[in-house]
Amino acid sequence: MKKTFKIDEKAGLILEGGGMRGVFTSGVLDNLMDRGIEFPYTVGVSAGACSGLSYMSHQRGRAKHSNIELLKEYDYIGLKHLFLNGNIMDFKLLFHTFPEVISPYDYEAYANNKNRFEMVTTSCISGEACYYEEKDNPKRIIDIVKASSSLPFIAQIAYVDGEPMMDGGLSDSIPLLRARALGYDNNLVVMTRNKGYRKPDKGTRVPFFCYRKYPALRKTIMERNAMYNKQIALVENLEEEGAITVLRPLEPIKVDRMERNIEKLQALYDEGYNCAAKIEFKL
Repeated sequence: MKKTFKIDEKAGLILEGGGMRGVFTSGVLDNLMDRGIEFPYTVGVSAGACSGLSYMSHQRGRAKHSNIELLKEYDYIGLKHLFLNGNIMDFKLLFHTFPEVISPYDYEAYANNKNRFEMVTTSCISGEACYYEEKDNPKRIIDIVKASSSLPFIAQIAYVDGEPMMDGGLSDSIPLLRARALGYDNNLVVMTRNKGYRKPDKGTRVPFFCYRKYPALRKTIMERNAMYNKQIALVENLEEEGAITVLRPLEPIKVDRMERNIEKLQALYDEGYNCAAKIEFKL
């Protein structure tokens, strides 16, 4: 039986991160684009922000190209990148060569999209979530999405407007409350974990020599598991009440955050596409 979702002025699309698990989201968004489905408001975190940008510029298949075909060709994940450039992914390829040369990002189409799009980062100074909207300045767009995707320990600190930032998932992994606070209370939430998943109760230990200049960031990293589990519980409760619609992988995820197996990634992309196809949208 198909789910039904009505697109109205209060409709929001929430895109969780999850590294390479984000290919599930890429599949969902390609299905939405194939059917011409748009939301007045979309918010993306980390990998969700990356896929969300291509959705907002109506570049169907671009996120899949980045996450699957480009990975196969350039092998942009690995310790060699961490040792050479301070990021476990080749950020120069992903955030510069790719959008500028290999698959140029359509900044004009994005700027002309009347719908809102926010990307989430975490301030190193405050440890809190920051929400950015930017459609006019290409450099700032890249700065924001790069910061939103900069994971602690395996990526360098990024900067937005001169302020040090890291991955948005540290402070707001599933920005559902952000959407509701802005008045978008009719939400479709795209998750990258199966239902019932929880992170370990034990928080992430931050070595004393890491981020010593940023005590608030250290605290946010240590408390991230508890924050995430609380957000998951909220999502599941609202879903049970019928207040939100959720798309998520049906089976436990076999794709790692830094997955390099192309067959696994393709299968998860296909699952995302097929899950979205089961929703009937009413405009």
